[in-house]
Amino acid sequence: MSMLTSMVGWIDDRFPLTKVWNEHLAQYYAPKNFNFWYYFGSLAMLVLVNQILTGIFLTMNYKPDAELAFGSVEYIMRDVDWGWLIRYLHSTGASAFFIVVYLHMFRGLMYGSYKKPRELVWIFGMLIYVALMAEAFMGYLLPWGQMSYWGAQVIISLFGAIPVVGDDLALWIRGDYVISDATLNRFFAFHVIAVPLILVMLVFFHIVALHAVGSNNPDGIEIKKGPKGNRWGDKAPADGIPFHPYYSVKDIVGVGVFLIIFSAIVFWAPEFGGWFLEPDNFTPANPLKTPEHIVPLWYFTPFYAILRAVPDKFLGVVAMGAAIVVLFLLPWLDRSPVKSIRYKGLIFKSALAIFVVSFIVLGYLGTQPATPGRTMLAQFFGVLYFLFFLLMPIYSKMDKTKPVPERVTE
Repeated sequence: MSMLTSMVGWIDDRFPLTKVWNEHLAQYYAPKNFNFWYYFGSLAMLVLVNQILTGIFLTMNYKPDAELAFGSVEYIMRDVDWGWLIRYLHSTGASAFFIVVYLHMFRGLMYGSYKKPRELVWIFGMLIYVALMAEAFMGYLLPWGQMSYWGAQVIISLFGAIPVVGDDLALWIRGDYVISDATLNRFFAFHVIAVPLILVMLVFFHIVALHAVGSNNPDGIEIKKGPKGNRWGDKAPADGIPFHPYYSVKDIVGVGVFLIIFSAIVFWAPEFGGWFLEPDNFTPANPLKTPEHIVPLWYFTPFYAILRAVPDKFLGVVAMGAAIVVLFLLPWLDRSPVKSIRYKGLIFKSALAIFVVSFIVLGYLGTQPATPGRTMLAQFFGVLYFLFFLLMPIYSKMDKTKPVPERVTE
């Protein structure tokens, strides 16, 4: 034990190991009333680590070459020891990442985690979300299957709708006049090196910003300073407990449940009925044969439905971009005097329920072939999606709120 203490002391003289441990774990005080919804932040970290590690092993055998890419994926699946498992961990992990992040964002909407003083925490979180979308889109091309190829063709062509610079921008993204080997190489570089570095940096900023202002809680009130029976001293918040060991142990339970579900999907349903891995992507890319129905993977489909709902291509791209940008503005759109949905009134609760239904319905419509009826539905629910944000400054002030307690509830 003395040898371990001496070693830690030697490291502390040269690197603030104990200081970092205390500030971000042992002496980082989190509210004592965290519930189920607070698992998803740590689960997002777990899935990020899974994606990075499995991605490293996949690159050892993957060939970023238009002639060899699809075959190299098949080689990984059939001939590399445990290659099929690594590939399924990565492909299932991509969908799991978005599921966890969407639930994490929904918790922020419910409990007002975007409101003062956590605006920067929300902004960094949204930047992580955008980087994650870019990472998923670029990784989607790499298997070089039919849906990879044609999905990338459709998405990149959208940039061509931008006035003046659109065609040049689309050409720069492709690296060629068509989706080709040059496109595959640059997407591989961005997917494996550039965007993961940005993601890790943004996650670091997100956590630092969170620990600077403290975690929000289901009551949406700040944990008070002072003893009030707190056994951790006068400087510890009265309604806070150390993150380690209390929440680190609790998170391990969440991780265990998550891994059971995740493993069940990986081993028994990795394609998940075509939602996680599409049937068309098990066919090599063929520039001369267009799939019957081109759709992005499920986590992009709400925005894809908004894009298709607008008849004009450029305005559709604007609407799709606005659907993401408006999320960044949330801290300044919500004028409610309280943070948590627990103390907000019926108007906000109804608006949030309509927003969630709209997002899910748009996601489903984005997976279906476009028909006049579905386009009208997408337009209707797209309007509801935007009204949630655009009317928020009005209905959040009109909403009748309940009295907020002075201290967090159990």
